[in-house]
Amino acid sequence: MESYEADFEDEPTPEPGYRTYEVYQRERVGETTNLIKPRELISDEYARDPYPLLELLRENYPCYRDWLSNCFWITRYNDVTSVFADDQNFETRPKRWYLDSMNYGRDLWKHLPVQWAYEKKIDSNIEPVAEEAVSSLNDSTMDLARNFAARIPLALWLKVLNIPIDEGQEFARLYLQMQRGARWDPQLRQRGLQSMQGLAELLTPIFNDRCHNPEDDLISAVTQLELTDAPPTVEDLVITILELDHETLHGGLSNLWFNLLTNPEEMEKVRSDHRLMKFAWLETLRHSSPVLTADRFARQEVERFGRLIPKGGLLRCSAAAANRDPRQFDEPDTFIIGRKDLCQREPRGQYRADGLPSGIAFGLGKPSIHPAVPKGRPRSRYALIRDAAVTASLLLLEHKPKLKLVNGAEPHLTCSQLGEMHTCWELPVC
Repeated sequence: MESYEADFEDEPTPEPGYRTYEVYQRERVGETTNLIKPRELISDEYARDPYPLLELLRENYPCYRDWLSNCFWITRYNDVTSVFADDQNFETRPKRWYLDSMNYGRDLWKHLPVQWAYEKKIDSNIEPVAEEAVSSLNDSTMDLARNFAARIPLALWLKVLNIPIDEGQEFARLYLQMQRGARWDPQLRQRGLQSMQGLAELLTPIFNDRCHNPEDDLISAVTQLELTDAPPTVEDLVITILELDHETLHGGLSNLWFNLLTNPEEMEKVRSDHRLMKFAWLETLRHSSPVLTADRFARQEVERFGRLIPKGGLLRCSAAAANRDPRQFDEPDTFIIGRKDLCQREPRGQYRADGLPSGIAFGLGKPSIHPAVPKGRPRSRYALIRDAAVTASLLLLEHKPKLKLVNGAEPHLTCSQLGEMHTCWELPVC
C-alpha cells in the first residue's frame, strides 16, 4: 500500500482542461429556446429593428448560447455592465486583432500629448466644421444623415490631422474601408488591410515632414513622442487612428435628429430650452445606440450566469438590449429627454466620474476613472464626443429652427451590413 501511494504521489498533476461535457450538460438539461431561432440574429429583420428580438432574449434567455455564431448573448443591463467592467475574467480585443495586424503598429492613445492634441483640435474646429456643414444645406429639401451627420466626423478628422484638403477625399475612403474591415467578414477584412497600407502610404510624407516641422495637430504629437522602446512610426499613427471611435459621432448625430424629428413633443422641449440638447444626446445613446454590441472574450474558464464559459469564449454584450432593460429604465422604449432614471452611475452602480449618465456607449470604450472636468489631463472621449455633437446640433438648430421631415418621408434606423452601426442613413428635411 505504501509503495502504491508513493507511486501515485509522484505522478504529475494533469493540466486543467475545458470541461466540455459539463458545459454540454448544463446547457442542454431542462433548457429550451423555442422562442427564437439562431438565424434570426443574422437576419435582415434584425439589422433593421433588433429590439423585438433582443427583448425576447433579455426576458427569456439572458445568457443565450448562440451555436450558429459560436457565442453567448448577454442582454440584461446589470449582466452586460458586469462583463464590461470585469477585466479580471474578460477582455476586449482591439480592432487590429480583427484585422490580424497585432504586430503592425502600436496604439499610442494612452500618451497624454496625443490626447491633448486630439482634444485641442476637436474643440477648436467643431464650430467651423459644423458651420460649413450647415451652410451646405441650402436646398429646399436636405438630407441631414448624409450632409450633416456623415460629413462632420470626417471633416473633423482632416482638421485633427491637418491633412491638405486635396487629399481629404482619398483619406476618407481609406479610413472608412479600414474601419469597416475590423469585423468578422473576410472580404471586408482584406479590404481593410489594403486600406491600412494605403493610409500609411498617404500619410508617410506628411508624417516625415512633421517629424522636422511639427505643428499643433495629432500627427505632430505622435512624431514628437519620446518612447522607451522604439521611435514612433507612421504605422503607429495608422493604428492609433484605427482604434479611435467613428461610429458614435456619425451614428449618434443621425440618430439624435431622427429621434427629435420623429418625436415632435421632444423636439419642442429642445426648441424651448437649448440646454436640453445635451440631455437629448445622452438619451439618444441610451435609446438608439449606434453601436449595438461589443465583443468580450473570456481570459480563462469562468462560471457566469449559470454557465461555464470556456477560455476564449466570446460574449456578445448587447448595449441595445441593456439600454432598454425595464429593470433599469422606466418606459425604456420611449425617447424621453431629461428622464429621471438616467442618472450618473458607473457600470456597477457607483457615481460615474466622467459625467456620462447610465446607458452604455460601447464605441467610446470604458468610462474614464477621472473627473468630468479633470485637472492636468484632457477630458474623456465621452465628454469630447458629447460636446462636439451638442455644439454641432445647436448650430444646426440656430440656423434652421423650423426643421421638419419632408412630407411623406419615412426614415428608419438600420444596419447597412450586419455588425455595422445601426443608424438613420437617409433623413430628408425641409
